[in-house]
Amino acid sequence: MDIVVRLNEQTAGRDKIIRLLQYGSRAYWYYAQNAQSTRFSAEILRSLEFTFSSFRKLLRLGRCLDSLYSALKMMKYPDPTVKITLIMAKIANALYLLADHFIWVGRVGILKVNLEKWNRVANKYWLITIIMSLMRDIYEIVKILKHEKNIFKQYQIVSCLRNHKEVMMDTVKNGCDLFIPLTALGITKCTPGTVGLLGIISSFIGLYTIINPLYKLTPS
Repeated sequence: MDIVVRLNEQTAGRDKIIRLLQYGSRAYWYYAQNAQSTRFSAEILRSLEFTFSSFRKLLRLGRCLDSLYSALKMMKYPDPTVKITLIMAKIANALYLLADHFIWVGRVGILKVNLEKWNRVANKYWLITIIMSLMRDIYEIVKILKHEKNIFKQYQIVSCLRNHKEVMMDTVKNGCDLFIPLTALGITKCTPGTVGLLGIISSFIGLYTIINPLYKLTPS
């Protein structure tokens, strides 16, 4: 219970909890929709997924400015590869969140918005964010391996990465997230159930790194 309270006290924690519920609802309604006994429940959960998605957009209002500010703070980071990938990721994330604001405005009916257009824009910038983050992850993995001898021995690579769980977890999280915008943009053909499961995995990792900051890759 203490963990739930601690997560709920943080904006990022609340977002990750709602994200877990959002993708959990997507996975459940997809796998339950063909079952006669749970078809009604599937429709309810499909509606809940939309509600959770809209609520997360509300929680993120104004967060695009936070991403831009974080990008500015990275300007003085000494490692050029980490600096460039993170700055690009944060700028892309700011643009993704800005597009997300337009989607929320359109959903609640404040203004008439081309939701299909802005959804595509948002997913394109989200995809760039994830790609930049994955490039940083790959760079960190290569850097770790370079500090080890006999890196071509498979057992040593695995052992080496086990000692850097923050890099492994960040890579898995971004790897799972990658297919969500790819599918939304029609580049990959994952089912809603698969997207839901990938979202659940990445959400769990995100929650875990909030609860245990030692497993969070920094800077991020």
